[in-house]
Amino acid sequence: MTPDDAIAALRAHADADRAAEMAAWHKTPHEVLGIANPVIDTLARDWRAEVDLDGRLALAAGLWDSGIFEARIAAAKLLTQARIRPDEEVWDLICAWAPQFDGWAIADHACTAGQKRLLADPSRLQTVGVWVTHDNLWTRRAALVITLPWAKMNVPKAADLELRETVLGWAAQLISDRDWFMQKAIAGWISDLSRHDADRAAAFLADHGAGLKSFARRDAGRFLKDVSG
Repeated sequence: MTPDDAIAALRAHADADRAAEMAAWHKTPHEVLGIANPVIDTLARDWRAEVDLDGRLALAAGLWDSGIFEARIAAAKLLTQARIRPDEEVWDLICAWAPQFDGWAIADHACTAGQKRLLADPSRLQTVGVWVTHDNLWTRRAALVITLPWAKMNVPKAADLELRETVLGWAAQLISDRDWFMQKAIAGWISDLSRHDADRAAAFLADHGAGLKSFARRDAGRFLKDVSG
């Protein structure tokens, strides 16, 4: 399976009408084929079964470099797996993509793959920390999306609590970024946290909530209403 083969398989599912709708919705600069996500899921799953890890890395890199919207999503799906050994090259490839993020959909799929690699080696958060001050909005936002597992842990270990505090520090730092997508990402992180550690989420909002836009402050605390009554 080569990148050209995979792109041909994607193009076989192209839908011009759907592509026009998707391009308008995502406001993406990329070529859009108009393929439903379940179709990409099936193709990526089949490709993973056909190639070894080196082949998967080469295929993911080629799909990403094509610049096609669905091909970049497929590239991320190829690398979304809890257990990959060794995984250094997978992590490096995801990190190489991060500065190229230019919209939420592709970035979020890549971050889902990255979440697995962070959970496998939490020391990699040091790399993610650099993204917080990146010039690219979508790279900055990715620092929150890729760390969502730490917002969702029910019984975090002491080390995980320390890492959670690190990310909360990033969230506080990013509040000054007034872009809607950034504010939404901060709100989403705190909202997820509130379902697992309501007290810590409430404390964050008490300290920093006034700096959020009103919609983000409301979204961040929506699950805290039941707690507070």
